[in-house]
Amino acid sequence: MKKIILASSSPRRREILKNAGLKFKVDAGDYEEDLSLKLRPHELAKFLSREKAKAVAARHKDALIIAADTFILYKSKILGKPHTKAEAKKMLMMLNNKTHSVITGFTIIDTATGKIISKPVETKVTFNKLTGKEIGSYVETGEPLDKAGAYAIQGLGALLVKKIEGDYLNVIGMPLSALAGCLKKFGVRLP
Repeated sequence: MKKIILASSSPRRREILKNAGLKFKVDAGDYEEDLSLKLRPHELAKFLSREKAKAVAARHKDALIIAADTFILYKSKILGKPHTKAEAKKMLMMLNNKTHSVITGFTIIDTATGKIISKPVETKVTFNKLTGKEIGSYVETGEPLDKAGAYAIQGLGALLVKKIEGDYLNVIGMPLSALAGCLKKFGVRLP
């Protein structure tokens, strides 16, 4: 079987793939995503994941490269990861008591054949009605600082969420069901 390379430094993506029984190595690459590109959200997610995969693909012969990019879409505004607690609080106040979309684009590249599949997956997430104090307390935990949209649904951020519609793992950053379907097209079946 071809070697599989995950082009991501995300511990959450590594954990999802490991739990699915996939054998892979990590090569995060150094592609800097630009959320301000003038593309529609689903196209942007695919484009960013494809560029991440291409940046790593050049270093690996006869391998499957998997890359992903996740961001939040709220009222046509794209939210990435906050860099400060103030930015995190602002994002969470914006999403408070509202529904937003989590969009993950993923790409698989076969470096031997040049075959590429890119796909976007969208999950709708609705937040509870939270007080400013509740949001402030969550921000103070530090958890929001490296997460798209300033929350981690698999952590304390679960307390912010009223409901989700779609793939839960997509909200964490890797839509496993869609990825597994695409991996079959490369001859890889998850156990």
